[in-house]
Amino acid sequence: MTDITSLNINGERLWQSLMELAKIGATPKGGNCRLALTALDGQARDMVCGWMREAGMTITVDQVGNIFGRRPGRNPSLPPVATGSHIDTQPTGGKFDGCFGVMAGLEVMRTLHENNIETEAPMELIIWTNEEGTRFVPVMMGSGAFCEVFPIETALDAVDLDGKSVREELKNIGYDGDYPVPGHAFGSYIEAHIEQGPVLEANDNVIGVVTGSLGLRWYDVAVTGMEAHAGPTPMELRKDALYSASYIVQGVIDIAREYAPQGRGTVGVLDVYPSSRNVIPGKVSFSVDLRHEDSALLDEMEARFRKLCADVAQGEHTGYTTDIAITDIQQFPPTPFAPHLINSVRAQAEARGYSHQDIVTGAGHDAVFVASKHPTSMIFIPCKDGISHNEIEDAKPEHVAIGANVLLGAMLEQAKVC
Repeated sequence: MTDITSLNINGERLWQSLMELAKIGATPKGGNCRLALTALDGQARDMVCGWMREAGMTITVDQVGNIFGRRPGRNPSLPPVATGSHIDTQPTGGKFDGCFGVMAGLEVMRTLHENNIETEAPMELIIWTNEEGTRFVPVMMGSGAFCEVFPIETALDAVDLDGKSVREELKNIGYDGDYPVPGHAFGSYIEAHIEQGPVLEANDNVIGVVTGSLGLRWYDVAVTGMEAHAGPTPMELRKDALYSASYIVQGVIDIAREYAPQGRGTVGVLDVYPSSRNVIPGKVSFSVDLRHEDSALLDEMEARFRKLCADVAQGEHTGYTTDIAITDIQQFPPTPFAPHLINSVRAQAEARGYSHQDIVTGAGHDAVFVASKHPTSMIFIPCKDGISHNEIEDAKPEHVAIGANVLLGAMLEQAKVC
């Protein structure tokens, strides 16, 4: 076969596989709750590994539970052309986040297997451990350890809210592999994913050619004032931690707006102590998430955020001082993807007649960590109303098939059909 654009995946089978996977951890609203390394995650891994073996792949599991399904190539000395994503979900997650990338990769391998197509380089399908970071921190754990973003002990020693560690939970579900971490090289890595935003749908395009990712910086902020009775304490004698925190929360949003269109600012977690109706809040803790595609501008955003916190601590806006502590949680820089893989994705979309546009991902993905070590790109498809991390997350069957076809073509272009 010389024209790889004449080969297509089985869209109906891909959709059925997604729906079958979605039954494991299904929620009443039609979504998924399948947290990393739970029994449900183990059940889903077992099912997908079975499908991978049926498609002619051999399975390897590494020390942090990452799963590698290898399809041999004519030249086994070449690094594999890889794809993958994750199958763990948010507590109120959907059917497609992460799962589409794994099932699209599986469908690529099934298509090659049933058509007896040989490639020069091996091909690999990967299920990364704990991408979501919901049950265990750090986020994107499996790819981060594999690519030496952090030590393997950081991953294995992480514990959930019940004190259970990654190390023991991998054993409990039978995925405590012995393949070493950090891992092997990839010739290329191409990850398919729903966009998780509204841009493609708004522009009526079906393929997002992802050129890179926004840089991300996470912080925890604690504002300490003084709790007191809400009735007897006059307004001018209060040290209301929530009032102080409100200026920072609003400031985070304002800063991001001033760095549009790629600036992002979010406060997603907020805890008020003592959380009583008639007590002035004495301490407020909250998260801050800043993102931008330009490192210098992200530095500026961080500097303005820190100055805002310092000003509020000294009484600006409120008229009273508070103690404000900022803890750095996690960060990764803006990450450009490999130009030749970006061009390959774009060329496959054009050759197949799919409407497309270049796009930057604002979300964290395993591909971002992989890009720190290996040539990487991503393929986006639309999701309904741009909604993700939500039980109503949805995608069209035809878009799912289109994304998998582009993945098939881009991977074959790299692996070389014999």
